[in-house]
Amino acid sequence: MMEKRREQSKGLKKASLAMPGLGAMGNLAGGSMVGGAKMGGLEGNMRGPRVTILVREFEDFENYVGDVARSFLRQRPELPFLAVAENPPYPPLALPEGARLLVLSPSPDQPPQTHRPEFNVQTEFALLVPDGVELDHGRQIERLIRELEGEGGGPVRLVAAPVLTRSAVQCLHLRVNLREWTATYTPAASGSSGSVCTALQGDAVVLIRTEDLFNLSVPLGRPLMSSLFVQTSLRGWKVKLLEGPSFSASHRPLFSSAHNQWKADSRLKDATNHLMRSFGLKRVVLPDGRDQWFGCSKETARCFGTVRDDTPEYLYIERWTPPCCLRALRETTKYVINILESSGVRYWLEGGSLLGAARHQDIIPWDYDVDLGIYLEDVPNCDYLKNLDSGSLVDANGYVWERAVEGDFYRVQYSEANHLHVDLWPFYPRNGVMTRDTWTEHKQDVEFPEHFLQPLVPMQFAGITAYGPNNHRAFLELKFGEGVIENPQYPNPAKKRLDRSRPIGSRKPPKATILQSLAPTPIKHT
Repeated sequence: MMEKRREQSKGLKKASLAMPGLGAMGNLAGGSMVGGAKMGGLEGNMRGPRVTILVREFEDFENYVGDVARSFLRQRPELPFLAVAENPPYPPLALPEGARLLVLSPSPDQPPQTHRPEFNVQTEFALLVPDGVELDHGRQIERLIRELEGEGGGPVRLVAAPVLTRSAVQCLHLRVNLREWTATYTPAASGSSGSVCTALQGDAVVLIRTEDLFNLSVPLGRPLMSSLFVQTSLRGWKVKLLEGPSFSASHRPLFSSAHNQWKADSRLKDATNHLMRSFGLKRVVLPDGRDQWFGCSKETARCFGTVRDDTPEYLYIERWTPPCCLRALRETTKYVINILESSGVRYWLEGGSLLGAARHQDIIPWDYDVDLGIYLEDVPNCDYLKNLDSGSLVDANGYVWERAVEGDFYRVQYSEANHLHVDLWPFYPRNGVMTRDTWTEHKQDVEFPEHFLQPLVPMQFAGITAYGPNNHRAFLELKFGEGVIENPQYPNPAKKRLDRSRPIGSRKPPKATILQSLAPTPIKHT
């Protein structure tokens, strides 16, 4: 019985290495990685090519993949050439002999190896080539290989050569912060012997070791350069952009009509959206400082569901509040505070929001709402609050005002679709103590001396000047315990604790703000 199983396993192994119409897997793309032996030039001592040419970025409705293949195979007919597509292109690609199409989407009648690129690239290196690029002479590829091998085992794991187009390729620094759902690009300075950076912008031919390429989670995602450099930068890898050799590209622009250019731009936008969402990146800061957003908005639901046990779902995957949610909270806070101040409603930063102002002059990076205390007697001054005994009110700017179902307080939501919100906690004075008639389990929902509010003092919060208690440290320690400002922790440590070994990276308030707290100036409400 054991011998039979062993024979069956051998049969399975053979089946996985030989697919119908493709021959042995070792010959799929030249099969040059023999025992990990070092091979010189483009061909090794076993006459196996060292590099596979991969074209991933092209559009099926108009492309020059066939011309690219002919150009490369004319100079180097022994090199494996793969055009890689998610689905079978239509119209079909007209590829010359020696070039093949690899379709990544699985088919129920084929073995899984058929669609997995790591089974189809068996060379030591992979050369990622944009559509429309031409190979002028084989020495261009050899130069790239020598440059990458010369880096040894250092951080440079990719080498790139520019494509001669109307816009030059640019070297960039890319910092990806998954905890904050953000990728930030900044320009990188050029060096005389080539630039070393973490990302590229523009057309370039990129050489990478095949082992490195297929150690990425998504080795051939689209857009290819965005997908590639997000993953390599997270691993600490760098790319070296050479000044030469340059590759020519006679097919520029790639598209012959404005309509096809529009189609390509639309597909690029869709692919970028899909990629960023799959990577959990909701904000991308471009090299010129502009933001691209891939998260929630006023027209969509927020990025997380109902919060249970005071622990939002993103904390369990080691992430903090998505930046689009923080943006919405800041907008809602600014809007609500402006209305409260113009209506003559006295308010103050409460609970975690006051804690955020004391620590960061902003919302706590993992918080999911904003809390403000208000004087109950001032509620009739605000048209949006005074008639909220039942139901809700959607104002002219799309914000939803309502009495919260969880208790005796008010809530202002970002929109009917997006339930990110600011909570308003009404208190009234009794014998010098701020109190309420009903209580919730929220930590900020406790009595406190009114002298904390006499006077209220300005504090920087969420990009605006808001007002808080005149001794915010004593106020916070009354509600949360001693040392709460200096010792951050998630709202429910029993469910999820903050890893304090990782820096929060948020600044403390400047000295001017602290001095204001010690020597407060009164606020006049109109």
